[in-house]
Amino acid sequence: MLERRTQKTKPPQMYQVVMLNDDYTPMEFVVVVIQEFFSKDLEAATQIMLKIHLEGRGVCGVYSKDVAATKVDQVLDAAHKAGHPLQCLSEPVEL
Repeated sequence: MLERRTQKTKPPQMYQVVMLNDDYTPMEFVVVVIQEFFSKDLEAATQIMLKIHLEGRGVCGVYSKDVAATKVDQVLDAAHKAGHPLQCLSEPVEL
């Protein structure tokens, strides 16, 4: 008779979307991008922008790998179209 083993499935690896500071992209643009692509209100978006400005990087949100990659693409595309060098990346969340 076969033993029934309960398989423990690990939750999928989550990725954080990180924006990096630069000396050229206007703070207002960063706030608008955070509001638009990460559904943050003005206060939360401003706090994230200040963290990026003061610490060099800030986490905008945590998502599945595909969603995080899409968010990065959206931010980079918006920055490029607006002529800003804003950088954004996704990285695995360390548990």
